[in-house]
Formats: sequence, structure tokens, C-alpha cells
Amino acid sequence: MEFQIFSKALYSTWILYRPERVLFDVGEGISTVLGNSVYAIKDIFLTHGHVDHISGLWGLINTRNTAMGDRNKQLRINFPSGNRAIEAYLDFIIGMNPRLRYNMILNPLNVGDEVYLRTAGSFRRHVTPFKVKHTIGEISYGYHVYEERRKLKDIYGGLPSKEIASVVKEKGREAITDTYLQKIVTISGDTFALPPEVISNSETLLHECTFLVGKDRRNQNHSSIDEVICTVRQSSGIKRLILYHISGRYTSKIKKWHNIIKKELEGTGTEVFLVHPEHVFEL
Repeated sequence: MEFQIFSKALYSTWILYRPERVLFDVGEGISTVLGNSVYAIKDIFLTHGHVDHISGLWGLINTRNTAMGDRNKQLRINFPSGNRAIEAYLDFIIGMNPRLRYNMILNPLNVGDEVYLRTAGSFRRHVTPFKVKHTIGEISYGYHVYEERRKLKDIYGGLPSKEIASVVKEKGREAITDTYLQKIVTISGDTFALPPEVISNSETLLHECTFLVGKDRRNQNHSSIDEVICTVRQSSGIKRLILYHISGRYTSKIKKWHNIIKKELEGTGTEVFLVHPEHVFEL
């Protein structure tokens, strides 16, 4: 399993990316659902300061502080620099927990910063924030997860495997490969549809989709399904699309909409998943 997600627009949103023990947003109820798994979380990335995305943070921090789990693991909280709601909430939580028994790092981020999750030899993964448009005055981010990969240099591309092995033996693998960054995950945060230049070549795209019926939307601060479908069609390299932050008004019609969206994206090579507003999603 890579993802465990709960997301219901206006109520609670959190996304657990298990390979790196990373949590994107911390909506209410998360500690109850995750139980002892809260001790494994290394990093939290907050997209913005609205209550349904941060209200579970106090419970998570307090659970780690008072229960019997491993307190040697530090917790790093990454958030948009200058977001006043998040800063005020963190000040409150720290004031209510003056004797934290584990190391908690507060890490305000600016667009383009790199937060490394794992580095082991040539294997590296990091998270980079990008700015999104949500409500007026709210500093809001989406996040890319990048993985450093290597590919064979073009000049060696036509060689038989035996000759490539011989070159590797003589010169070493690094001499015949180039390094590149692959977007393996993109989290939209709360926003309207992200443009193709932001989401293209992201292997897994998690995009908010509050409105499955466009006319239900009153303000331009969330996505509608027609816009998301349009931008995904204009993009390339998206292997999986996970739609989350769906309004509870569509609870009884999720299966119907899943089939509609899959049909709309036929031929794109994109596998489609919907996070049911009432259920914990696992993939």
C-alpha cells in the first residue's frame, strides 16, 4: 500500500504516503484512524491553514507526546511560510504542550525549497512546494515528490547489453548514465484545476475535485471535474489520477461518477481512482 487517504470537503482531509512515512494535511480524526501508525510519521506537509486540513494536528502531536510509542523519532512540520493561521495554531499547540518529549521541528517553506525525505547512496527523494490559488489572502501550496533516477546516455543507447556491461565494467555505471528528476507524486492541495505544465509527467496525481457537477460551484476556489478532466487530457505522463476532497453531496453517486470519469479519460493511459467522502481510501 502506498496511500491511505480520508477526504471529505469542508470536514477533514489527510493523505498518508506510506513509503516515506509522510503526511499531507492533518484533518480531524486522523489519530483515531491511524492509531499507533502516528509514531511512524516523520514529516507533515500542510497545504494551507483551513480548519479541515489542520484540525487533527493537535491530537496527533499530543498522542505522540503522552502515549507509550517511540519518542526518539523526531517530527518535522513543513508549512507555507507566512501562513498566519498555521503559525497561530502551532503557537497554541506548543503552548498547550510545553514539555514535548520528542523533537519537533517547525519548518516554514518557500516555493521551490527542497525537503529531503530519504538519501541512501544514489537513491534520493525530496518534496518541493509550489504555489496554488485558493481563497483570497490564504497562502496555499501544492507539493511535488521527486525521485532522483538515472538513465543510459544517448551515445550508449544502441549498444547490445553485453557491450554495455563491458563499458560499465571499464568505466563504471555513473560514467554511462545521466541523472534526472522524476515527479513521482503531485498533491494539488485546495485549488482550481492545476495547469498542464505543473502536473505533466507526474506518475501519480492527487487532485482535489470538490465539485463533480460544475454548476454546484459558487466560487472559483475549488476544482470541478470538467476542468480536471480537461487539464489531464492536455498533460502527459500521468499514470494514476486520484481525485479527493469530493463534496459529501455526491456520496451516493461515487460509483457512477467513477465510471463516467474513466470513460472520459479513455486513451490517456491514466488509471482513475476516487476517494469516497465517507470512507478511508487505500491503494
